[in-house]
Amino acid sequence: MPPSLSGAAQLRPWPHYMAEALQLARLGLYSTHPNPRVGALIVGDDGAVVGRGAHLRAGEPHAEVIALQQAGERARGATAVVTLEPCAHFGRTPPCCEALIDAGIARLVVAGEDPNPLTAGKGIACLQAAGIEVISGVLEAEAEALNPGFMMRMRAGRPFVRCKMAMSLDGRTAMASGESSWITGSAARQDVQYLRARSAAVVTGIGTVLHDNPSLNVRLTAQALGVATLRQPLRVILDPHLSTPLDAKILTFAGATLIVTACESRGVRQQLERQGAEVVVLPDYREQIDLAALMALLAEREINEVHLESGATLSGAFLRAGFIDELILYMAPKLLGSTARALFNTPGLDTMADAIDLQICDIRAVGSDWRITATVQYG
Repeated sequence: MPPSLSGAAQLRPWPHYMAEALQLARLGLYSTHPNPRVGALIVGDDGAVVGRGAHLRAGEPHAEVIALQQAGERARGATAVVTLEPCAHFGRTPPCCEALIDAGIARLVVAGEDPNPLTAGKGIACLQAAGIEVISGVLEAEAEALNPGFMMRMRAGRPFVRCKMAMSLDGRTAMASGESSWITGSAARQDVQYLRARSAAVVTGIGTVLHDNPSLNVRLTAQALGVATLRQPLRVILDPHLSTPLDAKILTFAGATLIVTACESRGVRQQLERQGAEVVVLPDYREQIDLAALMALLAEREINEVHLESGATLSGAFLRAGFIDELILYMAPKLLGSTARALFNTPGLDTMADAIDLQICDIRAVGSDWRITATVQYG
């Protein structure tokens, strides 16, 4: 039982409550796209939680509204603990800051400011103007980590890119012949499904499509993800010359497929569109897709998190362009040898001064393999 908040809330155990609100926000990990994942509590003056809410789907009530509805009249004079600044604009739903004011809360405890320009401090200012005390910055880093894509899209105008690679202990992804099936075990392959499921888009290159004929869909049930309806991420193929086979598996599964090309071949485009794909032409950059233009396109479509699952060439291009934010490396207890294929194609790294630094955030066993999570430290 947390300490009482009575006596002007002198003990102020806000991190305790914010941690619970973050747990609620995680309920929307696989379903809130394109909205951020947000959790909220209504805490009475005696320290009891009288309302809980989590935002689960765009267009449905936000976390604050659900928590207020649960609290009812007990919200008057209480404290709202919210993982992101309450919205101050009409979107798919009305502004949450007005709902908090109307409910008569006395205090807002928030993890941090919403970077969306439509809110960006306006929600906090609105509450303060109504005489409500605002305490900000409680577990802010933890709250931001839950919404890396939303934060990146609002601040930088592009999605957050998470690159998944599987490699041997000596950093190789395939034999020299190209043979690469099942470097890692079944537990690691199952783990990847959860990474796909939390992403708004899965991106791959035409080389992977031609060589591996992948499906790149989420092969989990809604029940396994704890959601009412399974949402398949947008599957994106970077295909500069429109070489995607009409019978490619990626075109046959539920969910949308977007083929991004630099080729204006009208006949081939129409054939792919008849197969259900959408085709978008972007500028040709050295006979490849302009990755900056791709990032802008995905941001326009409200894509928050991108799951990059490709070979060494495309992954290396993303890395050189500065667009990989997080690496998920599954390392198998195998040695493939010096002639096997490298993890990234990154020409130009000739000296230690050219090396790309990583910050390892997490290492854990997944079945018989190891999963390394690292952020890329661009100079």
